[in-house]
Amino acid sequence: MFLRVWATTLVLASFWLTSPLITSVLANQALPTSQSRNSKLISVTKAEFGVERVGARGNVTFIPTTRVPLQEKRRYGWRIQLKDYKGEITWREVLRLPKQPENWGTDNGENFSLSANGTEGVTTRTQKAENGVIENFWTIAPGDPSGKHKIEVYIENRRIAAFEFEVVKVKQ
Repeated sequence: MFLRVWATTLVLASFWLTSPLITSVLANQALPTSQSRNSKLISVTKAEFGVERVGARGNVTFIPTTRVPLQEKRRYGWRIQLKDYKGEITWREVLRLPKQPENWGTDNGENFSLSANGTEGVTTRTQKAENGVIENFWTIAPGDPSGKHKIEVYIENRRIAAFEFEVVKVKQ
């Protein structure tokens, strides 16, 4: 009997001593950040991939397609409409090429990284979602490979869109 009372006292004492520690650990983990809460609420109403066509007067038209001509200075990319979203958002894009290009180039290198084999580029950007739209475009450069490409777009660690497309050589 004495042993049971002693064991019960020990369990209760250890609980009382550790409960402030447990409470503080749980309090620090109880609520996710507002960014995390917002990302779970984000939904996509439209996601499209395509090329840009520049008209004679300089007006730019987005043409949805899965085939991109391998022509220098041709721009291709994606745009995603987020449902009822306003303000800034941080997204991450993973671009996978069939083989390493001669060069990788970005507008701002501080948000860009390359895989060890040079076939995958990761861009992270924070931008204002104008009318709920986020987008990113690439420009064909000398030495870019033809073949099947893939782009995946993430907000937080959740993939919100994926685009498979082919860069095709143009007959001359």
